[in-house]
Amino acid sequence: MTTTIPAPTGALVPQRRLNLISVVLVLGVFTTLLDATIVNIAIDHLHTVFNASVARTQWVATAYLLLYVAVIPVSGWASERFGARNVWAFAVAAFLVGSALCASASSLPMLIAFRALQGTGGGMLIPLSFSMLTRAAGPERIGKAMIAIALPAQLAPVLGSVLGGLILQYWSWQWMFLVNVPVCIAALTLVRFLPAVPGRPGDRLDVLGLILLTPGVIALAYGVSEAAGANGFAAVSAWLPLLIGTVLIAAFVRHSLASRRKPLIDVRLFARRSFGLSSIITFMAGFSTYALTLLLPLFYQQLRGESVLTTGLLLIPQGAGTTLFFLLARPLVAKLDGRLVVAGGIALTMIGILPFTFADLHGGELLLLAGQLLQGIGFGAATYPVMTLAFGSLSHEETPSGSAAFSVVQRVGAPFGVAVIAVILQNHLKTAHTPSQVLSGFADAFWWTFGLGTIPLALAFLIPRKHNQVRKEDTVLDANELGPAAE
Repeated sequence: MTTTIPAPTGALVPQRRLNLISVVLVLGVFTTLLDATIVNIAIDHLHTVFNASVARTQWVATAYLLLYVAVIPVSGWASERFGARNVWAFAVAAFLVGSALCASASSLPMLIAFRALQGTGGGMLIPLSFSMLTRAAGPERIGKAMIAIALPAQLAPVLGSVLGGLILQYWSWQWMFLVNVPVCIAALTLVRFLPAVPGRPGDRLDVLGLILLTPGVIALAYGVSEAAGANGFAAVSAWLPLLIGTVLIAAFVRHSLASRRKPLIDVRLFARRSFGLSSIITFMAGFSTYALTLLLPLFYQQLRGESVLTTGLLLIPQGAGTTLFFLLARPLVAKLDGRLVVAGGIALTMIGILPFTFADLHGGELLLLAGQLLQGIGFGAATYPVMTLAFGSLSHEETPSGSAAFSVVQRVGAPFGVAVIAVILQNHLKTAHTPSQVLSGFADAFWWTFGLGTIPLALAFLIPRKHNQVRKEDTVLDANELGPAAE
């Protein structure tokens, strides 16, 4: 017996309206991604401001991360229950209030608490934006629409480094949060242009799924953040939460498959070739492309002694490469085999890593900047088709749950891969006593990043040849594989 999953449909909007929707959504997405980068590079500065240890100050980033991932699983249900536009506006408002309160914090505990409030809003914005944009665009325009989120996601870390450096050098730390206020106000002013889809009061919350999945995701995120510390994954504070999180996630998977009611997140989506493969590639990218967001700033600051501002400026070619792809190369590669585009993007990123594996303590700046330009182009080429593949295969009804599921993979996978590379680097730096030994440690970390990139590179060739084949291959599944909910 088979069941047919309907092709993605929805209340499509005219192109001009879609462009306006994209602008509004990107205001919310961009400010959350930008703020995360700005704050992360300011941890060392904040521990001096509040006269606290680095370990305690790190909770400014950790509290945001934990609440960020905690609300992702429930975002799909909330958008269906209360209406996506209403929940999106609530998320922006929570981020706005959290930002203003962070700027007014007079102690470290206050700042940590207000960052948690920020995370509550920020965590909902990306999956909700994915969902609303996918539904408004429809399958034929999903590729172009995804640029609105894909490009800011790649540019925010680079621009955040520059803006963070400028703020810390010329203004007070409070402006790291105050810069969010006008952007959030603009987003709330324009929220009326987003599609007004009414909520469904009859939608019941999957309480058991929430009890299992949310603590599981939080435990994984916390374990990953602790793994980036001195003892790596060997620390009890790292492996114990990771173990607990894995058990809870496994229990949720079993619950989701057995549930006859609509689960919090339908894990059956991962069994679909397009969505599952996109999720795996996104997760594995944390070990390669996302790991560079850790290595490059450390390379310039710790090894070459550059300031935070100079480091941000040196990272501009990476963002320029991504912009170059979306503005110039994307229209050309849109007609190519998706497998070759993704594989080519990953290969370019790997080639861009090579100059750093052979770098010296001084010199070679032009080669390093050229390598970062290639990395940026590769980021765009690898990210854009994968996101299109994942969301282009979702039906109108599956979009909220699918957006939340993909966001969980992205927000857990990226930090996990970064933590693995951080542990590799730290193990080398522990025994490094000379600049040349530190250089060797960085080179080894870059080689690991290069080598781990071969995994998503190989997976890229499993991507369906064309996006129209994606929908054809995903429409018919065996009901026995789907479980009771499909019957």
